[in-house]
Amino acid sequence: MNAAATPATPATPAAKRPAGRGRNLELPEHLKAYKGVWVFIEHDRGHVHSVSWELLGEARKLADKLGSSVGVAILGGPDEKLEAFAAEAFGYGADKAYIVHDPVLLGYRNEPFTKGLTDLVNKYQPEILLLGATSMGRDLAGSVATTLLTGLTADCTELNIDPTSRALAATRPTFGGSLLCTIMTLAYRPQMATVRPRVMAMPRAEEGRSGEVVQETLGMVESSIVTKLLDFLPDATSNQINLPYADVIVSGGKGLKNPENFKLVFELARVLGGEVGATRPCVQAGWVEADRQVGQTGKTVRPKLYIAAGISGAIQHRVGMESSDVIVAINTDPNAPIFDFAHYGIVGNALQVLPALTAAFAEHLGKRRRLVA
Repeated sequence: MNAAATPATPATPAAKRPAGRGRNLELPEHLKAYKGVWVFIEHDRGHVHSVSWELLGEARKLADKLGSSVGVAILGGPDEKLEAFAAEAFGYGADKAYIVHDPVLLGYRNEPFTKGLTDLVNKYQPEILLLGATSMGRDLAGSVATTLLTGLTADCTELNIDPTSRALAATRPTFGGSLLCTIMTLAYRPQMATVRPRVMAMPRAEEGRSGEVVQETLGMVESSIVTKLLDFLPDATSNQINLPYADVIVSGGKGLKNPENFKLVFELARVLGGEVGATRPCVQAGWVEADRQVGQTGKTVRPKLYIAAGISGAIQHRVGMESSDVIVAINTDPNAPIFDFAHYGIVGNALQVLPALTAAFAEHLGKRRRLVA
């Protein structure tokens, strides 16, 4: 399914068009100068969010198809190590780093970051701009797209270049996850998209790779900014459930019948040293916390092992876990959709299979520990 994502207001004044089929989807001449693929580098407390490196891997692929370069935009305070982040970005495929140091950029606020990023885009004119679909990225992407009067495709699961138009083809779930829609911003630049963490694979860093650093200024005073950053209060519970970065996840669905049976999922995850995931119906029923939901409206995960118990495999769940290295599905229905993309399938009752797997893994891992000791 293809659609043209266009904002309500055109970037430049245009003659009045007739209603209906008169919309022009050709790229205006003044926008044909936009070249290159950019990634906004998200960082906080001295650390870059891994989604930025994941996006750099995709940006490199897109730029190679277009025959263009990869740039990164890095904004921060006067003493933040933005140049070190740039050096790391070069290793992941960037060719240029556009850096802005300014006191008002110490700690994320929408207004100064929006101005900083839009100023860079207007001056250097990249044709594609990618951001992580994090709390910061979603907030910033919407305001930047609005300011630049361009299109934005959110929560993408795939990025590609359309061979005919050479436009960014951004694919995302739609209609409640029942369809995958590919959207192209044909008549506006830059083309913007956000991607959730762990949707794209982490690229390998190339040692010794270098690039060009371009320093820019913001020219914004603190008194002109409405919001003020008073303090930073870390979330004391933020590390209790960390699904996106777990190597092993055992997930349960409504096929487990009731919350008491869901304890079988926790027991297997404990033996494997993994995390517990769940489908949306389980979360809505109150069986587990919302932070354990995997899928379109939950977390996107990419573990080494994903065990799905009592999960049918609807597309809403699939888009959140299909990139797992190994998927093991347990379901009583041999025609369940999850068997179409699982690497291994067990046709059986999860209430019987889960305890058997827990016992087998406990015995096997116990033997390994004794051998090591």
